[in-house]
Amino acid sequence: MPDTVRHELRFILNSEVVHLGDVSPTLTLLDYLRLRRRLTGTKEGCAEGDCGACTVLVGRLGPKGLVYESVNACIRFVGSLDACHVVTIEHLAEINGNLHPVQQAMVDFHGSQCGFCTPGIVMSLYGLWLETPKANAERIEKTLQGNLCRCTGYEAILNAAEAMAQSDNSGDKLIVTHEAISGKLAELRDGNRVEIDSPSGKTIVPGSVDDLGAVLEAYPGATVVAGSTDVGLWVTKHMRDIAPAVFIGNLVELQTISEDESGITMGAGVTYTDAFEALSRGIPTMGDLWDRIGGEQVRNMGTVGGNIANGSPIGDTPPPLIALGAKLTLQKGSATRTIDLEDFFIDYGKQDRAPGEFVRSVFIPKLPDGDKFAVYKISKRRDEDISAVCGAFRLRLSADGTVENARFAFGGMAATPTRAKAVEQALIGQDWNEANVERAMEAFEGDFTPLTDWRASARYRMMTTKNLLKRFYLETQGQAVQIARHQKALAEA
Repeated sequence: MPDTVRHELRFILNSEVVHLGDVSPTLTLLDYLRLRRRLTGTKEGCAEGDCGACTVLVGRLGPKGLVYESVNACIRFVGSLDACHVVTIEHLAEINGNLHPVQQAMVDFHGSQCGFCTPGIVMSLYGLWLETPKANAERIEKTLQGNLCRCTGYEAILNAAEAMAQSDNSGDKLIVTHEAISGKLAELRDGNRVEIDSPSGKTIVPGSVDDLGAVLEAYPGATVVAGSTDVGLWVTKHMRDIAPAVFIGNLVELQTISEDESGITMGAGVTYTDAFEALSRGIPTMGDLWDRIGGEQVRNMGTVGGNIANGSPIGDTPPPLIALGAKLTLQKGSATRTIDLEDFFIDYGKQDRAPGEFVRSVFIPKLPDGDKFAVYKISKRRDEDISAVCGAFRLRLSADGTVENARFAFGGMAATPTRAKAVEQALIGQDWNEANVERAMEAFEGDFTPLTDWRASARYRMMTTKNLLKRFYLETQGQAVQIARHQKALAEA
């Protein structure tokens, strides 16, 4: 345990330093803003991180210094905010009443009708404007993936965003105060553990990774909360008790990314956003998948380690990581062990993790030269939707065109993310041709017995999985079967 235990959270809200000792593990940032602080510009829509009406910016100190990111306040817990800077829509306009350039652009281009979704859209665009002031149309669309508008129509909003890009951001208050805020957050982050007791349970913020190990030894049944993109819904939709809750988003040691000739090692606290560059640079198809995991706010909050640790059978990251041969490092107390990622998933809701043990990092081997790899996500909506099936394919061919090795992994087809080993064996040693692929497709029936649920029927899942193997084969033969985005399709029409 650290020498000192603090019994309050400390963070900055707009321009005010907040000392908060009265907080429950399940208090969301949205409820805190609206009910306690009366900052009602931040709206509640879906309460599950889908609509973006609750979007605010949270500035955090990480490996790259102070970074502001859009987040969903409805599923972000106040316990995760220690040594952070929360920025709401009320902070944008000037004291004299002049609108912020992002707000003014929305007015000038009629980007708001009922106005309910507008504050969240403005905050998402504000975050983009700070990071990439001259963003192109593709980047603007990506930013708005997590913001739904039912009445205005996106053309006016996109026009406003493009006009916003003509404004200089050098005089913006978050740019001007960046150094001062960084220093203040560093001062607030004192390295001490935070423990707060409330009638609804204990909130704990470890001071370091070693302290996290000690906390989980003392509270082996605690809920570890990283990005809360899943745990948030446990509270807002299922009303679950998560106490004691251990918030780890402050642990920079879990947010590091290192690369060498063997591959990439990512701390369990690396967010989807932070992982994007390293993964997509080495394996472009991983970038295509990453852009379809949630919206921008979810990718800014959610972590690779959290997606693995919760053991969901439909998580998007395990199938490609299993196909790539990823390894997982687990820590209990100060002791660590490393296992193959595919061995981590034992059964539905059960992983190879002892009480008090946590995911420390994931190692992703470099894709060998010559290996073919693809990952496909099948969902009802292209953007911001949960998978019906996620399939990843890795293939190595010998010089004569026979299959030397195959690793095919799927989510949504079984109780855990798992490999299609019967299909792999049906192909290894065979010529990589259409006839053999079609024969191997039938082996999926021996690998999986999928379920029917609201995402897809068992029959659809099986048919889709077979066809994904056929699609992978066609792509290896040079056939372009990827669906074009609408702008490209229209331009070519």
